[in-house]
Amino acid sequence: MSIAVKICGLTTPEAVDAAIAAGVAYGGLVFHPHSPRFVAIAQARMLAERMRGRLKIVALTADLDDAGIEMVVAAVKPDFLQLHGAESAARTAGIRDRFHIPVIKALAVAEAADFVAVPEYEKTADMLMFDAKPPKGAARAGGHGAAFDWSLLAGRSFRKPWFLAGGLTPDNVARAIQLSGAPMVDVSSGVESAPGVKDAAKIAAFVNAIKSPVQV
Repeated sequence: MSIAVKICGLTTPEAVDAAIAAGVAYGGLVFHPHSPRFVAIAQARMLAERMRGRLKIVALTADLDDAGIEMVVAAVKPDFLQLHGAESAARTAGIRDRFHIPVIKALAVAEAADFVAVPEYEKTADMLMFDAKPPKGAARAGGHGAAFDWSLLAGRSFRKPWFLAGGLTPDNVARAIQLSGAPMVDVSSGVESAPGVKDAAKIAAFVNAIKSPVQV
């Protein structure tokens, strides 16, 4: 099975080019002001044009109002909107219906009980993403390099395509896929040399690790 890869938090042309060269499918632009990967509208527009037709463009927002989302959509014309805040299933549906852009909804996971809400989001999102819960008091929901127990996903099936996210690196991604059964993976800090600085060698190593068999 071919595993699709999303590199989130692209901030430079060089990072975009590295993702393309590695064979990544999705590129993420972050519009959360508290993230070290935040991109301003002008920068995002330039990066999106570099990605267009070569990566599926994902615009990540968190609890942003309609006016803010409209500004992002107008600037980057994304293929997907990723909602990475506390958006309800109803809010997710509202965004999808208003902007007519497929939605990826990120859900925070720490224990089995966190999957209870999944059926409601399956009705309103086009894709799901299971990410680790942020540290207590964190100013943003993702991008902390934290992982959760991947075996919580073992044997589960969902009605929508889904990504595994949170704490993935070139060293552990193959094992994470084996334990979770993930069909797609999302990485940000795990392919960086410093917060917000993507590393081309790490991006290539991440993709190559997925192609290699897991050593048990």
